Amino acid sequence: MSDISTWLSWLPEMLGGLWISLQVAVVSLLIGLPLGALLGLLSTTGLVALRFAAIALIEIGRGIPALIFLYFIYYGLPDVGITLSSMVSAFLALSVTAAAYSSELFRAGIQAVPQGEIEAAQALGLSRRHTVFDVVLPQAIKISLPSLIGLSTQIFQATALAYSIALPELLSRAYAIGARTFEFMPALIMTGLLYLVITLPLSTLVQRMSRPKGSARPVRESQPSVPAPL
Repeated sequence: MSDISTWLSWLPEMLGGLWISLQVAVVSLLIGLPLGALLGLLSTTGLVALRFAAIALIEIGRGIPALIFLYFIYYGLPDVGITLSSMVSAFLALSVTAAAYSSELFRAGIQAVPQGEIEAAQALGLSRRHTVFDVVLPQAIKISLPSLIGLSTQIFQATALAYSIALPELLSRAYAIGARTFEFMPALIMTGLLYLVITLPLSTLVQRMSRPKGSARPVRESQPSVPAPL
């Protein structure tokens, strides 16, 4: 078993992998969450064609594992003349997954906005666009925020899938260290601890945001659930 000095010698390499994992997660969320909000809006629209198209895209994104999207983009697209780097492939694959899962959270948030506030906005003469973007979406985002943070945590964890397409993220660095030193267990333990450094504060934040004021117990029923994106 490795001692602390050995872990410290591995730390720069592991932090480099953690930085790549964070980049993939952040970019995927910056792309995926706005797309998810759009799909969530379209899935509640009164236009039947748009609603069914949005629901079909959501179900495809939720029904196909992120790893399949990753392989399709990295290994499949070159067959039709499109070759992307492992980093860009990871961005796109996890963006699709983030969009599909966040769309359901946004949809639940939109449906939770009191109908009276929508009617009040219409009575004030706001257009449909202003009602959606100035009244409905801000409240829907606030309602969905704890669950969106939970989903963000899962997308960060899902960056480990990019190990399979040779992206030098955190898990890949751990495997490289293990292959070089034959100390896989310590390297993987260190990897798990680095993941926890990121995910535990986010999980704590979600729990705090889910608690009503003056209560020590989280109320989970009021928040949309976060399904695992893997």
